[in-house]
Amino acid sequence: MARDDTLPEMNRDYAVGLSRAFGGAIIFAIPLLMTMEMWWLGFSMGRGRLLLFMSVNFAILVGLSYFAGFEKTFSWKEDVMDALAAFGVGVITSAAMLALLAVITFDMTWTEIIGKVALQSVPASIGAMLGRKQLGAEQDVGAEEERKALAGYGGELFLMLAGALFLAFNVAPTEEMILIAYQMSPWHTLALGVVSIILLHVLVYTVGFSGQESRPEGGTSLSTFLHFTLAGYGISLLVSLYVLWTFGRTDGVAWAEIANMAVVLGFPAALGAAMTRLVI
Repeated sequence: MARDDTLPEMNRDYAVGLSRAFGGAIIFAIPLLMTMEMWWLGFSMGRGRLLLFMSVNFAILVGLSYFAGFEKTFSWKEDVMDALAAFGVGVITSAAMLALLAVITFDMTWTEIIGKVALQSVPASIGAMLGRKQLGAEQDVGAEEERKALAGYGGELFLMLAGALFLAFNVAPTEEMILIAYQMSPWHTLALGVVSIILLHVLVYTVGFSGQESRPEGGTSLSTFLHFTLAGYGISLLVSLYVLWTFGRTDGVAWAEIANMAVVLGFPAALGAAMTRLVI
């Protein structure tokens, strides 16, 4: 009887992918693991907002699994399983690193420890999910492009949303973001918004980065700008507002200041939206 080597090979590939996931989790999360504001937010932010944020993050993990997960998947059930694995890697990595850095200790309450680990697990789990794509030596580019084509316009918008959320999340906890928004004049705000839109378009379609998108077949430059670039910037602003609300930055703040903060945070969010379309 011929020996079936398929299952051990699949298990080995999955184990390698999981190892890369831990590497990706550390690399993507390390800036926020060493950010003091993140430690405070994990302790003080509303638990309802934290739970909602983690739910949104899990939905994004499921979507990312479809485009660039640990392994090629064939159903939404497998994408959910991969998302659970990435979430688990994010939690374990965050807990281990926070303990190693003495940010969480046994004399803290469990509520504080769980809050800090849960918040840090968001960037770590995204890093875990993208670890295979970014750290792996072999990539089935053809299959990934086929999946993007099947996902269509909605898939492109989703990828921009995921990238915008990740980069906005990296900046939103810092006090510097609020200070920048406070010291900017309306002209600064307008200029930053215009620069964000230009960079989002140029980085994806013009300067020839690896993974650069081509204009949709039959589409004009104007239609591409309206359907992808402007739509992507709109998503970046909405994501920024959501992240600001999640961290309590909008509580008791005038609408004009909220708009300023959204444009400031929209700048890294737009770069994140562009980056995701290039790397996935």
